[in-house]
Amino acid sequence: MSGEDSEESSFTEKWEYRRLQLPPGVSRLSAAVQLSIQAEFSGWELSNVRLYADGTRRVWLRRRRTLAAAGLPGPII
Repeated sequence: MSGEDSEESSFTEKWEYRRLQLPPGVSRLSAAVQLSIQAEFSGWELSNVRLYADGTRRVWLRRRRTLAAAGLPGPII
């Protein structure tokens, strides 16, 4: 999306989480397409989205922690 995106990771016993922050200029459609690609090819699913007054979106993705998921790449957004 852009160089302004930020990403954080965290883990629980069952889930791996990634937080992405999308800048205000990213359209809803563009964000949806990028997140769909993540779901299709990297096993991520949407956990939560927050839209802030300035247009910034904070997105949490999650996927189950498995041996197979350990070899999959992180978000390419």
